[in-house]
Amino acid sequence: MSELKVHPTAIVDACAQIGADVEIGAFSIIGPDATIGEKTIVQSHVVIEGEVAIGSGNFIGHGAIIGPPPQDVSFSPERKTKVEIGNDNVIREYCTIHRGSPEGSATKIGDKNFLMAGAHIGHNCVIGNDVVIANNCLLAGHVRVDDGAFLGGGSTFHQHMHIGRLVMVQGSSAFGKDLPPFVIAAERNYVFGLNTVGLRRAGLTAGDRNEIKEAFKLVYLSGLNTSQALEKAATMTFNAPAREFLDFISSSNKRGICPLKPGIAGDSSA
Repeated sequence: MSELKVHPTAIVDACAQIGADVEIGAFSIIGPDATIGEKTIVQSHVVIEGEVAIGSGNFIGHGAIIGPPPQDVSFSPERKTKVEIGNDNVIREYCTIHRGSPEGSATKIGDKNFLMAGAHIGHNCVIGNDVVIANNCLLAGHVRVDDGAFLGGGSTFHQHMHIGRLVMVQGSSAFGKDLPPFVIAAERNYVFGLNTVGLRRAGLTAGDRNEIKEAFKLVYLSGLNTSQALEKAATMTFNAPAREFLDFISSSNKRGICPLKPGIAGDSSA
């Protein structure tokens, strides 16, 4: 038998769609346009407002706020925007996740992510799967974070930037340029090398890791500018992961990618 457990002090709108075996804690407020999938736990003092779709098996910690209007001065309250959250995510205490800003848009969070206490996900961010966002990280609007990235605590990310797959960000850093896949990044807009430990843990073969290293050297250590490095790369044969690294750089936004820290030779291990 499935059972919905709602604390008597919680306010759950009759129009909200609540799945089986959901728990809703004390003083939480669930609005009429919320959908919460089965076996999701919502702790105390959580606010879910606006159009929010949450999948199954999620954990939402005390005081989290999901779906309020974006912090965008151009936003109009009549716009129809939303938040979409997948399955098996952990969203800890006091996280804030704002809904989209442009008409019909959404802030999206995939599956099996871990958002630690105090993280802020701005409007229209797109978070992939298996991402860790540590305490008090701040993501401005339209930030994209690809699968398996780790964002260290207290780090900040400029609007419209893109963080590639398996990127490792040191805590208390700040970024306004794109971070290519597989890199370690720290301080203010600097890359320090490759996340070789993360690549191994993700199951990339030694051959793929070596090709990523060669692509990294071509972009960051060859003495060529980015355009020249990409032109040379187009004449070379790479497997999918190294090509992912190069394709990311070729499609980076107008601010470009974070440079290598001066004096750093990159990671030579594989």
